[in-house]
Order: sequence, then C-alpha cells, then structure tokens
Amino acid sequence: MTRSLCRLILITIFSFTASAASAQSGLASFERDELTIVTEEGTEHIFDIELAVDPKQQAQGLMFRRQMPADAGMLFIYKPSREAVMWMQNTFLPLDMLFIKADGRIVKIVERTVPQSHKRIPAGEAITGVLELNGGTVSRLGIKTGDRVEHSSF
Repeated sequence: MTRSLCRLILITIFSFTASAASAQSGLASFERDELTIVTEEGTEHIFDIELAVDPKQQAQGLMFRRQMPADAGMLFIYKPSREAVMWMQNTFLPLDMLFIKADGRIVKIVERTVPQSHKRIPAGEAITGVLELNGGTVSRLGIKTGDRVEHSSF
C-alpha cells in the first residue's frame, strides 16, 4: 500500500511538472534592444528593453514575471498608431506605464499599477508605443509627460 501511494504521488508530481513545463514553453519570446529617455532638462536614462510587437507578445507582456532589473523594461509597439488599452492580469510586478506618440513624446504616465488588477488602463488617444518599467522608476528618475523616448520605433 505504501509503495502504491508513493508511486501515485510521484506520477502526480511528474504530471504536474510536465504540464507546467509545457505551459511555460507556450510563452512568447522577445527580442531585446536599448532605448533612451531624454528628460526636458536633458538628462538621459538608458534602458535594456524587450520588444512586444506581435499580438501574442503584446497579450503576454510582462505577465508571470517575478522580477525585473532596475534598468529594464518592455516596449509595446503599435503600427499603425492606435488607442491601446493595457491591463495587469497575471502580472506580479507593479509597473509604471509610459504612453508614447509617434514622435517619441511621452503623453501619459500611469505610475505604480496594481499587480493582478483587471482594471483597464487606456491610452486616451492614439499612440505608437507603451513602455513598461518597474513601478517607482518614473518618480525616482523624474520622468514626466513631454519627455522623449529615443528608439528606432519613433
């Protein structure tokens, strides 16, 4: 009886691990790049980013991440420009979201979004990109609307 119970537990653990690995393999992968935010005062902040350009990448975004380096982020690129709507479902990190026009100008900032929230976060106007950074980064670095994002997408 004990041997059967141990075998059943091991089979259950193996099945769970295999299905979790299978689910993880279905996650989107992202190309990396670099971008710079230039403040009105001329201060430059460089970030190592991942690019979310296709619908699968954009739907996943930073979901399931438990940590992100301080100088990292994800850039969602929308071509043509559109009124994007973001959300935090399955996202464990508080984020700062920067909504960016085609000329690279930041037109809206939403700071410290709530992890796991289903609340919709609309751009409010047609944009070309959304940059997601760790929550608190905008405040820490003094980034404001009107500052510019330098990247080949803009």
